[in-house]
Amino acid sequence: MKRFEGRVAVITGAGSGLGREFANTAAGLGMKLVLADIDSGALERATEELQAGGAEVLAMVLDVSKHEHVEELADAAMIRFHGVHLLFNNAGVAAGGLIWENSEADWAWVLGVNLWGVIHGIRVFTPIMLECARREPDYEGHIVNTASMAGLLNPPGMGIYNVSKHAVVSLSETLYYDLGLTGAPIQASVLCPYFVPTGIGRSEAHRPDQLESDRAPTAAQQTVQSMVNQAVSAGKVSAAEVSRITFDAVRDGRFYIYSHPQALGSVAARMEAILKGGQPADPDTAAPQIVQALKSRLRGS
Repeated sequence: MKRFEGRVAVITGAGSGLGREFANTAAGLGMKLVLADIDSGALERATEELQAGGAEVLAMVLDVSKHEHVEELADAAMIRFHGVHLLFNNAGVAAGGLIWENSEADWAWVLGVNLWGVIHGIRVFTPIMLECARREPDYEGHIVNTASMAGLLNPPGMGIYNVSKHAVVSLSETLYYDLGLTGAPIQASVLCPYFVPTGIGRSEAHRPDQLESDRAPTAAQQTVQSMVNQAVSAGKVSAAEVSRITFDAVRDGRFYIYSHPQALGSVAARMEAILKGGQPADPDTAAPQIVQALKSRLRGS
């Protein structure tokens, strides 16, 4: 996708973090914006700031885990702007702890947003984009799904999150090949950021009441939450920089997008272990601070 000005970008999780920076970059390129977030306050602030800068913005408060909400977003986008060119399936939440400690509500919440949110975005918006491609002679489209380095690695204590992000990587790769079958001018990418300072550590604040856990946090859950928050807040690569990297990848038509390519050594070690049929690669290389903190807490050190 080479041309952005006058085109329409749809961004979920647009109130903060990566989504907010995607909106900033898209607005700077002259795109029309369709923004969605479950946090009404953050979305309102983002909308006001972008409109003050001259951007055309349609904003909707919604829950991406609900298919009817995503369908309403698509309907509103088509009524307002009559097309969609760039889609960011970006909304995400996080929960941790030992994998057997997570409740059914934990699984429903994280998979609902991180995986089903992407599924709904693809299911609802891809047919719209294909139709736009049929009627616009110069159409260019692109879909970016936000996964994580946890979609290529498996840090301990982050089981639900790992599962959701591995599924997004698989979903995105399949989307890439399926789009290729159509011959349509629509490409796909998967974004795999590592520790980037965003608001994901505060995502629990927007967890639906009906999916609240009825259990007190375990020692492992408390430790993982604390360590992940520290790692995220200390991240050296900003959300704005990830947005720049992502838009460069969209221009170049690259599929895999990384914020921290230095972490790919751990991915290579994992792949080597798979090819050799041995034990999983040492998790310390993926997130050593979390691993050591968990060991100390669980073993009473």
